[in-house]
Amino acid sequence: MSDQPLITHLYTADPSAHVFNGRIYVYPSHDRDTGIPNNDNGDQYDMADYHVFSMDRVGAEVTDHGVALALEDIPWASKQLWAPDAATKDGKYFLYFPARDQDGLFRIGVAVGDEPGGPFKAEPDYIKGSYSIDPAVFVDDDGSAYMYFGGIWGGQLQQWPGNQHDPSGQEPSGDVPAICPRVAKMTDDMLQFAGDVTDLQILGEDGKLLGAEDKGRRFFEAAWMHKRDGVYYFSYSTGDTHYLVYATGTSPTGPFTYRGRILEPVIGWTTHHSIVEHEGRWFLFHHDSSLSGGVNHLRSVKVKELFYDDAGNILTVKQD
Repeated sequence: MSDQPLITHLYTADPSAHVFNGRIYVYPSHDRDTGIPNNDNGDQYDMADYHVFSMDRVGAEVTDHGVALALEDIPWASKQLWAPDAATKDGKYFLYFPARDQDGLFRIGVAVGDEPGGPFKAEPDYIKGSYSIDPAVFVDDDGSAYMYFGGIWGGQLQQWPGNQHDPSGQEPSGDVPAICPRVAKMTDDMLQFAGDVTDLQILGEDGKLLGAEDKGRRFFEAAWMHKRDGVYYFSYSTGDTHYLVYATGTSPTGPFTYRGRILEPVIGWTTHHSIVEHEGRWFLFHHDSSLSGGVNHLRSVKVKELFYDDAGNILTVKQD
């Protein structure tokens, strides 16, 4: 399988891939170069709209469906349309996205459309009780939907202990648990949280929460959920150590036990992905900065086939 970018006429990142009506749709963020200097708050990632892409299968021609949602069409948002996701229910399609509100806090919004390629119309306000970044919405076999989200550093998750905002909040250090990603069940209409936002626990093989200093395994950002043979796979990025890793569990709300790495570090600082099954094969969508020559905020989506062993372990993807 080619390691060339799927899309070369735009810079794209953070791909959320889904199969709708037998076709693969990819919902990425849209990188652009605004000249903003790099910093750990991620101000250089100044995205202003979303495009949706689709293909009949991996390796086929990729269609750009154009701008599906733009910043100026979101009443509550001020800037930075970061990594999105999508879901469908009852003939409607939902685009979930983070953005900064008028006070500079990241919130998560939702926009609704009649077609998977958009366009989408944003709800007038963000989802009540939402915060931070990187929403991923998983619809289980029984129709129940869950949103997973969070990202530390520029994603502000460290500022929300106990779901209350503390602007002085910091990533913990020392012999204490790492910050957990968050999960919330969605309402039947897919527009709000149905209950409280809770921690999604990620445990080590000793049954204890991963520690704050365990930076090769602890959650940083880029939550994703998929299900295979009755097992729930929660995957994510370790951020400043640049791995894609995964944990497994028997419930969509956890707890999950760390299992291993999916992808080693790529060119560029960030790593963000999705995992989808199509026509009996599993695929890892991710991004790197190879097309831009290593510029961290000018990234490109790629795809690789994903394999499992007989015990259900994901085999670490080899770099080409």
